[in-house]
Amino acid sequence: MTNLEVSMDVADYAGRDATELAQLINQGEVSAADVQAAAAAAIAQVDPVLGAVAGEVFERPLAYDASGPFAGVPSAFKDLIIHAAGVPQRNGSRLFGPGVMYADDTALMARLRRAGLAMMAVTTSPELGFNATTEALAYGAPTRNPWDPTRTAGGSSGGAAALVAAGALPLAHANDGGGSIRIPAAACGLVGLKPSRGRVSAAPDHADPLLGMGAEFAVTRTVRDCAALLDAIHGSEPGDKYLFPAEPTSYSTLISHPARALRIAVAGDLSQADPACADAVHSVAEQLASIGHHVEEATPRIDAEAFHHANLDAWCSFLAHTVTTAAKALGVDPGTEHLEASTRACVAYGATRSAADLYVVEETFNLARREVARLLTDYDVYLTPTTASPNLPLGHLDADDASLTAHDWYRKIFDFAPFTALFNATGNPAISLPLARSAEGWPIGVQFVGPYGDEATLLSLAADLERRFPWHQHRPAIYAH
Repeated sequence: MTNLEVSMDVADYAGRDATELAQLINQGEVSAADVQAAAAAAIAQVDPVLGAVAGEVFERPLAYDASGPFAGVPSAFKDLIIHAAGVPQRNGSRLFGPGVMYADDTALMARLRRAGLAMMAVTTSPELGFNATTEALAYGAPTRNPWDPTRTAGGSSGGAAALVAAGALPLAHANDGGGSIRIPAAACGLVGLKPSRGRVSAAPDHADPLLGMGAEFAVTRTVRDCAALLDAIHGSEPGDKYLFPAEPTSYSTLISHPARALRIAVAGDLSQADPACADAVHSVAEQLASIGHHVEEATPRIDAEAFHHANLDAWCSFLAHTVTTAAKALGVDPGTEHLEASTRACVAYGATRSAADLYVVEETFNLARREVARLLTDYDVYLTPTTASPNLPLGHLDADDASLTAHDWYRKIFDFAPFTALFNATGNPAISLPLARSAEGWPIGVQFVGPYGDEATLLSLAADLERRFPWHQHRPAIYAH
């Protein structure tokens, strides 16, 4: 059916996930143009408050494959690492001015286009991704949480999460170097999967982004969208370091069957977590036991001090290299007009790290990988809070606070997010699910971690929990209508 006279209103659009929108378009019940027009109207409605779009919505969506599984479904990509030919990229930083233009897509952008996603905008990121909120000076205003606009949407994929949670997009690209998919998913009440290292290629610009800690994927409202998108975009590219065998069954098919009885380890010491987040984990553990899973306390034996020192060195070395390389290419001497205070402090510290220091980082991460692998040999899944509190007030993680050293800034970020970064270092898949609510009505994320390469178990369990706790029935205060 073509040249439809019927348009899709915003409320109808916002109430559907990407899978359903794709079905409607494919069956001719609504045109892709109608769906995209509804998305543009939804973004225009919510973004003046949320501040989640970096720049302006595109005049027309980027070209996409009309035969892809999500053909015509609106989406957006984050202003960090990924790039599309001819679209300015700023990485959340004034260092890049109005944006750097690339002649080609990254491999992931090409896969997203082949999946049929209609990219309508770029979403906000904190400066170079090193923050658990999204309040970069480069954009002029913070990104706000649709559940409570006085609170953070999380970071670093906060713009993506805010738009998806508010119904403006059904799903959006996100990436994760220390929790940056899972943290905003938790803050905004979404499904946030960080895939196994190498599951989604970072080609051609990177082999192991952020010393192997960076992972690419998305935030979604439903588990079925998460599974279907992973089906569409996972896989290696020529020259990649990691090659996964093909799954015997698609993720979309796997989630239609209940998870097998699992051995689930629950983090024992939750003293770093707000009581609401700790209670959420205990409540979910009880529910899991009641439906037949074997649940008990068990925690990997990690030297936390050594791990955090290594993670600080990894992040600051990355920031120092990125800023130095970009500044040289751009012909600028980066100062206060280019970089936030926390970035300058981290770059200065990173510049003092030696090759020997980075070998210590890898040795420390190797010990962590071995220990997490030991735990996940005895158990199928490890359960923790996603964050230490449901969210934070805007301004709490002020990246332009010149009084903070690199060490101070690192501690401030990871006091809020002490449970996520370990699994960036180890490469394990981890997913945040919005399984609880705070007294204020804010979503609370709970994190499940699986063995390396075993997204299938996480997604099967997530689908079971979604059926038991249908979180997408709850909508935030700011929602497209």
